[in-house]
Amino acid sequence: MRPMADRPVDSLEVRTEVRAWLAHNWDPELPLLEWRGRLADSGWACPTWPRAWFGSDLDTTNAAVVAEEFARVGAVGAAIGAGMSLAAPTILEHGSAELRRRLLRSIITGEHKWCQLFSEPGNGSDLAGLTTTARRDGDEWIVSGQKVWTSGARTATYGMLLARTDWDTSKHRGITYFALRMDQPGIEVRPLRQMNTKASFNEVFLTEARLPDCDRISGVGEGWRAALTTLAHERAAAGMRAPQLQQLPSGRTAREAHAEASEYLKTYDWYPQRAGRTDLLVEHARRAGRNSDVLIRNEVASAVSFSEAAKWTARRAASARAAGRVPGPDGSLGKLSGALLARASASAHARIAGPHGMLGAGPDAPFAGVIAEILVSVPGHSIAGGTDEIQRNIIGERILGLPKEPADDGERPFRDLRRN
Repeated sequence: MRPMADRPVDSLEVRTEVRAWLAHNWDPELPLLEWRGRLADSGWACPTWPRAWFGSDLDTTNAAVVAEEFARVGAVGAAIGAGMSLAAPTILEHGSAELRRRLLRSIITGEHKWCQLFSEPGNGSDLAGLTTTARRDGDEWIVSGQKVWTSGARTATYGMLLARTDWDTSKHRGITYFALRMDQPGIEVRPLRQMNTKASFNEVFLTEARLPDCDRISGVGEGWRAALTTLAHERAAAGMRAPQLQQLPSGRTAREAHAEASEYLKTYDWYPQRAGRTDLLVEHARRAGRNSDVLIRNEVASAVSFSEAAKWTARRAASARAAGRVPGPDGSLGKLSGALLARASASAHARIAGPHGMLGAGPDAPFAGVIAEILVSVPGHSIAGGTDEIQRNIIGERILGLPKEPADDGERPFRDLRRN
């Protein structure tokens, strides 16, 4: 990795150094994997990461300088996906040195894709009530149970797994966080068909799947703390839009990166509809000839105003990240406001289209079926990544300082608690 002196570095020095490195290393005709290998070892792929772990120990201001220089020459960055956005920050904070060395590089290069094995059919929003079990067997763990709502499980190399390793302690203390290889016997992935006709999610059945203890990310029984790190990053990302791909770029490296990102983003092609499509409200009202209707004008104006306020919330969160703050409970503000905005937009779209909005396809479907897709997709926004009720609890307890919600589990052993 690129050595740097242990002293403050000014932006001009960073710009000069990264520009020289790109001039010597960037070749738009390199195979993508070869280029990303160079990138990972240089420290420029993730400049805010520690120098010992494929980073450069730079602050966010200088990281922006690095991004500018990469954009100037059209150089490709690290792979996108749950590996970079969720697994990597969790491993950096909670994983052992050996695990960081072994797993982080392949996340940057995109060699290993990741999925999230958190939610289960029987525990709903009470994530800590999970019952998937990992039983110690020498230097290995044997895992059995079921996970659900898992994006990317069919193509992932690793899963971020939460499993119960102790039923005789409190529910939060009996959980351990693992990196589970997905390409092994005992793991069955089944796609789930949604009411918007998509199949973005999967259920995953684990039947005595095995993993080595060296793939344990948290301490035994300390998985809940690591899970909170993952969830904070997930909620911070929930208020942001998925990356928008530009036209097909030139050069082998960029074309391969574009194809990789396109395949990944197929899972999320309905997310704009899930967010309510506030941007289409005025256009739809005009096309339907209902832009003079007072009630509709009020609903549209309310949703658009809400959208502008939500943008400021997102900008505050982005500013906090730029200042070096790690994602925290403030991410729940963006997550909740996004869900409320989606519902307000869906309501306005429904009023514009009337009963014809329920026609999902065919020549009679208004607006090419977009409104129908909005109506059946928006409910997911209030569930995915933690329900609205969970977000309100987090905001009340961790931001406003209100008393915790009453719970009857206390410190009792998990096996003694009522469960679904």
